[in-house]
Formats: sequence, C-alpha cells, structure tokens
Amino acid sequence: MAYDQNNIFAKILRGEIPCEKVFENEHVFAFNDISRKAPVHILIIPKGPYVSSADFYEKASADEIVALNRAIGEIAKEKGIVESGYRVISNHAAHAHQEVPHYHVHLLGGADLGVCFN
Repeated sequence: MAYDQNNIFAKILRGEIPCEKVFENEHVFAFNDISRKAPVHILIIPKGPYVSSADFYEKASADEIVALNRAIGEIAKEKGIVESGYRVISNHAAHAHQEVPHYHVHLLGGADLGVCFN
C-alpha cells in the first residue's frame, strides 16, 4: 500500500489539523488521542511517511526507530505512568483495525487497563 499524503496524521504533521501536542523531536510527534480509552491516551507517530509497523521497521533509519522507542519511554515517564504501568499498542492492517494508514503507537495508562488476553 502506498503512503497517502492526505491521511489525518499527515495533515496533523503539516499543521493543517490542530491537535494537543505532548512531545516532539526530530523524528517523532506525539499528541493526545481525541477518542481516549484511558486517562492517558497518546498517539506517537514517526514524522516520516510510513503506512504501518511493517513499513516502518523495514524502511526507517536506525535513528528513527530508536527515537520512536525512546519517545515512548520519555512520554510515559513525563506522564507519571511508569510505576503504575502502561500499555503500548500498534495495530497493523485491516484485521487489526488500523484506522489511519500512518504508522502510530497508542500509549495508554493512568488507570487499570484490564486484561486483554489470557
């Protein structure tokens, strides 16, 4: 699948759609999810044009990969959810219900998130 320059996250990165930014560096942008599923629900996205996790890990530079993963930890620490716990989720493609075709990670915490899998 080709990257769609008009997906909502691309528009957010270009400043065409407002968001509640919580983090930014050279490779990563993060903002509060407008449909929160937990008290802390942040979307963390690479600034590069990657459709999915598979696309990102195949094509991204080592610096981009490290930056994204470090951002997760930095944001969790800043939001005070490291000790109580948090969940990191990334949906890939249709069966996982990936809604936006720009690779993104959901960081959720701030409450008991329950059990997803047994």
